Amino acid sequence: MGNGTSRLYSALAKTLNSSAASQHPEYLVSPDSEHLEPIDPKELLEECRAVLHTRPPRFQRDFVDLRADCPTSHPPIRVMQWNILAQALGEGKDNFVQCPLEALKWEERKCLILEEILAYEPDILCLQEVDHYFDTFQPLLSRLGYQGTFFPKPWSPCLDVEHNNGPDGCALFFLQNRFKLVNSANIRLTAMTVKTNQVAIAQTLECKESERQFCVAVTHLKARTGWERFRSAQGCDLLQNLQSITQGAKVPLIVCGDFNAEPTEEVYRHFASSSLNLNSAYKLLSADGQSEPPYTTWKIRTSGECRHTLDYIWYSQHALSVTSALDLLTEEQIGPNRLPSFNYPSDHLSLVCDFGFNEEPGGLL
Repeated sequence: MGNGTSRLYSALAKTLNSSAASQHPEYLVSPDSEHLEPIDPKELLEECRAVLHTRPPRFQRDFVDLRADCPTSHPPIRVMQWNILAQALGEGKDNFVQCPLEALKWEERKCLILEEILAYEPDILCLQEVDHYFDTFQPLLSRLGYQGTFFPKPWSPCLDVEHNNGPDGCALFFLQNRFKLVNSANIRLTAMTVKTNQVAIAQTLECKESERQFCVAVTHLKARTGWERFRSAQGCDLLQNLQSITQGAKVPLIVCGDFNAEPTEEVYRHFASSSLNLNSAYKLLSADGQSEPPYTTWKIRTSGECRHTLDYIWYSQHALSVTSALDLLTEEQIGPNRLPSFNYPSDHLSLVCDFGFNEEPGGLL
């Protein structure tokens, strides 16, 4: 921060007490932050960059224009999907052998995460592995105009790490000046009728400009090889819930998540063939429009190097169109030590898409 701490950052620092989550054992009650003054996002971005002044600059990623010649009268809806890497897991469990511990320091890593969010200015933000909701993301993003919801895992592995900051879970944020919340559901996913440790949030929003409604959902399915059938069952449960929430696809749908599943897995096929008529947005970046990216996560652990496509943004292709998508980092940008790193805060890449409503919805809400 140079020779002194700015008045803005000094005020923000008071909201970033790392012990805050431990004072909220229920983890579900948001603290009242309406009394806090709004933050200018450009000022906050500059503050983040000041904290990060000794680190390499943020990677340049470009949006790919995917518009067909169908102009819309309303601004697009920008959706960001990102597994941000739980701090407790990054430092205490994930064994990123090529990543220096210094690169994982929360005081700087949180600024890298915020910088990424602020740079792309999403209208809707879907996050996984959030374990600093109450002391970082909720107080800061609420002052940027977002309304947030957090749903932790019932038995978060973060709680096994000494000096943890509470459980990790999914978080969903939307800009209050663009959307009105119609309804919200926290879903604890089941597999073969058994309640599991994985969760989802589904919210129906109404666009204030167009008065069109749509549902956005965020989830994080079970990890690791050998759990493919389990993930498949979780996906079926989520689809069943979303079928009900969207009234059988009458309400357009966007589903973001770390599915922990390659496109070859059964859970992927369930979503691709669902009666909800979903398509995967990032397929549109491929030459034929039918292939997922080669990777959305790339890391080196003690068990070896892992490069996988696990993260997706699904959408109702009958009601919504993807007008642009943020390109992925190249192998050269990622570098030989892979992710996370001093350059990039997570082992997963953020996905960002712009959506527009199709002009002839065919009777959809």
